[in-house]
Amino acid sequence: MIHIKLTDLSNPQQASSVVELLDQYARHPMGGGEALSEFTRLNLIPALKNRKECSIIAAYDDDQAIGLCNCFEAFSTFACKPLLNIHDLFVVEAYRKRGVARQMMLFAEDIARKKGCCKMTLEVLNNNEAAKKSYRAAGYKPYQLDEKFGSAEFWQKSL
Repeated sequence: MIHIKLTDLSNPQQASSVVELLDQYARHPMGGGEALSEFTRLNLIPALKNRKECSIIAAYDDDQAIGLCNCFEAFSTFACKPLLNIHDLFVVEAYRKRGVARQMMLFAEDIARKKGCCKMTLEVLNNNEAAKKSYRAAGYKPYQLDEKFGSAEFWQKSL
């Protein structure tokens, strides 16, 4: 039976599952196609433990971790309220198209509501039509203030 819960990073088994699922995601072409670095594997859990604004959600089939949803709180200056960003969302391939991602997103939404967040955000690759369909079904849409200025784009600069 599939169940969703907040990860206890102090629990070695749950912490290990976070690293392993994130590594699977990183190795997938949609995650960049490369394994996590040794530095990340060794330091991810201690670094996450130091971030009070993170919520690490996991999906389990009995005791087997099958999905991961890493969320981080940010702040909307226009609304003067927190927001919750879904930074990573990954489901093991054998469990896809079963509503696992949707269950984790609903769990994250409950966390956001309890924190008084004004909105939730996420990133999606432009050609990831399966994810975009799922996100639309969950009520997400591209960020746009005024139609004449178009939709927001997610950009980055590596440091």
